[in-house]
Amino acid sequence: MTLPLFPLNTVLFPGCILDLQIFEARYLDMIGRCMKQGAGFGVVCILEGQEVGPAPTGHAMIGCEAVIRDFQKQDNGLLGIRVEGVRRFRVTGTALQRDQLLVADVEWLAERGDQPLQEDDADLVALLHALAEHPMVAALDMGSEVPGRQSLANQLGYLLPFPEQDKIDLLGLDEPAERLAAIQVLLDDLQGELFA
Repeated sequence: MTLPLFPLNTVLFPGCILDLQIFEARYLDMIGRCMKQGAGFGVVCILEGQEVGPAPTGHAMIGCEAVIRDFQKQDNGLLGIRVEGVRRFRVTGTALQRDQLLVADVEWLAERGDQPLQEDDADLVALLHALAEHPMVAALDMGSEVPGRQSLANQLGYLLPFPEQDKIDLLGLDEPAERLAAIQVLLDDLQGELFA
C-alpha cells in the first residue's frame, strides 16, 4: 500500500484531531487528490529536517493515517484543514517525487479491540477531563468521554507534553494496557522533573 506522507513536528494518534494550514504546492496538490479520491495521507514525525522547504531527511518509521474531516479558507487566505487520525502504519520504504512530496510503502499495524475502562484508569480519565477543559484542546472538539482504554491511551499520548520520541514509542505499542502503563511511567518522570 502506498501513502503520501506529510512529515510534521508532531505525532498523530488514531481518533485524535489535528488542524493544519496548507500553503506549499506539494501539499495543496496532495490534499486536492486526497479529497477527490476520499483517501487519506500519512502523518509521520520529523526527526531530522524542517516542516517547510525540502523534504525532511529523517522521519519516524511509524505514523498514523489522517483523513480530512473539514476544510475552510482561513482569514490569511491559506487552506485550513481538520484531519482525524484513523489507523497506524509502519513505513517499509519511501520515494521522493519531483515536487518534494514523500510517498511511502506502508503496512498497516493491527489494532486490538478496545477494552473497557478499569478502576485503575480513574486517575488517567480525570487527567483527560482536565486536559479537555484547556481552550486549545477544547477547540479540537475531540470530547473528553472515551469509550475504552485504547481511546484513553491515544488521547493522552497525543495531548500530553511528552517528547516526540516518547510519543513515537507510544504509537508503536499495540496493546492499550501497555500504552497506558508507558504513559503512567512518563507522567511519573514528568512529575519527578517538575518537583525535583
